[in-house]
Amino acid sequence: KYYPPDFDPAKIPKLKLPKDRQYVVRLMAPFNMRCKTCGEYIYKGKKFNARKETVQKEVYLGLPIFRFYIKCTRCLAEITFKTDPENTDYTMEHGATRNFQAEKLLEEEEKRLQKEREEEELNNPMKVLENRTKDSKLEMEVLENLQELKELNQRQANVDFEAMLKQYKELEEEQRRKEQE
Repeated sequence: KYYPPDFDPAKIPKLKLPKDRQYVVRLMAPFNMRCKTCGEYIYKGKKFNARKETVQKEVYLGLPIFRFYIKCTRCLAEITFKTDPENTDYTMEHGATRNFQAEKLLEEEEKRLQKEREEEELNNPMKVLENRTKDSKLEMEVLENLQELKELNQRQANVDFEAMLKQYKELEEEQRRKEQE
């Protein structure tokens, strides 16, 4: 491009774009969902052309929260969901319902139980001792069960090494005889 000698880039007016500008992006459905209008199942990983916008006045630890607008593949109803950086997940807003996820609920339950246990241990030193003894007993039981399984496998897989060696020697002698003949 040609820039004349009197060109001043400061004189070019700035492009004024709105803060809540929407961009078209290609994304995959982040979770299984079901459209509320037609009942169509939309599976995790289904690709969509979505509109993306930054949610105004919502920030988590300095991270902006984005909202995505997609259309149902059957009835073209609008479905929206937002990013949830606090839980490293997405939250459904409207247009569809999120399908049940047993794994997520199980993880949350485990975290809750672990947190309760830690809180009990902070307040009660005897509880710490009790939990340690329970853990050690459980570990001993697991080791005993493992040892029993190993012994059971050894009993069932009885290998007679003498018979194997004898059979191998006999095969070798037969091969020698055939070669000599």
